[in-house]
Amino acid sequence: MNFERINPITGEVASSAEAMQTADIPAIVEQAQAGFEAWSQQGPNARRAVLAAAADALQAKQEEFVQAMMNEIGATQGWAMFNLMLAVSMMREAASITTQINGEVIPSDKPGCLAMAVREPVGVILGIAPWNAPIILGVRAVATALACGNAVVLKASETYPRTHALIIEALSEAGFPEGTVKVVTNAPKDAPEIVGALIDHPLVKRINFTGATNVGRIIAKRAAEHLKPCLLELDGKAPLIVLDDADLDEAVKAAAFGAFMNQGQICMSTERLIVVDSVADAFAEKMAAKANSMPAGDPREGATPLGAVVDMATIDKVNGLIDDAVGKGAQILSGGKADSVLMSATLVDKVTDEMKLYRDESFGPVVAMIRAKDEADAIRIANDSEYGLSAAVFTQNQARGLKVARQIKSGICHVNGPTVHDEAQMPFGGVGASGYGRFGGKAGIDSFTELRWITVETEAGHFPI
Repeated sequence: MNFERINPITGEVASSAEAMQTADIPAIVEQAQAGFEAWSQQGPNARRAVLAAAADALQAKQEEFVQAMMNEIGATQGWAMFNLMLAVSMMREAASITTQINGEVIPSDKPGCLAMAVREPVGVILGIAPWNAPIILGVRAVATALACGNAVVLKASETYPRTHALIIEALSEAGFPEGTVKVVTNAPKDAPEIVGALIDHPLVKRINFTGATNVGRIIAKRAAEHLKPCLLELDGKAPLIVLDDADLDEAVKAAAFGAFMNQGQICMSTERLIVVDSVADAFAEKMAAKANSMPAGDPREGATPLGAVVDMATIDKVNGLIDDAVGKGAQILSGGKADSVLMSATLVDKVTDEMKLYRDESFGPVVAMIRAKDEADAIRIANDSEYGLSAAVFTQNQARGLKVARQIKSGICHVNGPTVHDEAQMPFGGVGASGYGRFGGKAGIDSFTELRWITVETEAGHFPI
């Protein structure tokens, strides 16, 4: 039995995939365990060669990936191409770290004792990928885990079954041992039971999840019942601070990219523009002009910078946030409410902490502008959120920018750069309600290995009893 994904623009069937049931899970995990037993015994350079081949196989499917993302979600060609570029980079970064999964020799107080800290693969890893950046986040859910010698079960997004299937096809072509990479697809209504069965299976040792905070809490609680570690990358409400000495043109470029790239459907999307009063009017004028130059349209025509949002439920949510803000005194400077999945870039000024748009993640093409008294007030507002994933600050004084960045509670902060910025080798993750743990480069190794203490005694023992 299959389920279907509908194109949000045309209403036509975009793709279909097998609607797996909980009864299918044990066999899939057991196959992954068999794959782990073969893959984990391969040397680091053997693993590197397969991962490098996987990167090439991903790249070779460029046209298929672009078409799948356009059809399944209404993504623009540019967003699909960016997804593939970074995903390939992530796979190549994973290939590069196979020889960098290092331990150490630790000095021991015991004579003749050689004490070592050794990193070893864990076993079967469950990777749960979301829909908004499907190639990037689908690959990220598996790449470092595989580099460390684990097997992976990818729980594909119900929104992007074809896109995630293409990832699995590419990995299958690369030469992993049978079972090392498995995929689970399911109808949306079955997701809670499927994920629960995967977490509960005793051969699944760790979980990584990228998605909504409320779902992350459920996954973490379920995993905690089995004492299984999780790596969670969750929601955000990224602030971009504009100080009184900022280059406003540069700040506007970064703010527009951060707020409206992929229609604002990125965990790092700029959700709050926190602008110091003395430059707020000038910034608002420039930002509104930029936003007004960014219409939304059918991505298949390739004529607009914005494509479609994921569904009408998102439009309803964003429209509600706009209504609430305007009803409490905010002003729309560009864009506005929408009646279809094609929504224009929307800038809402004079947002205050009484409005839902101040705190709630919109995950759509709307950004709140909040006016701050001064630098200290801007920092206070930036930290007035349960979330802490990405942030940015604009100032022409780099020392000042670094000082402010150190005071913002977030896993990521950029000085004079957009909140949307990801590279394969960087430690990626948040704090607070944005989750815990880190993907990326060497930082990701900790999440996908066990650190063991092993000793070798080289002298005769002397004991008190």
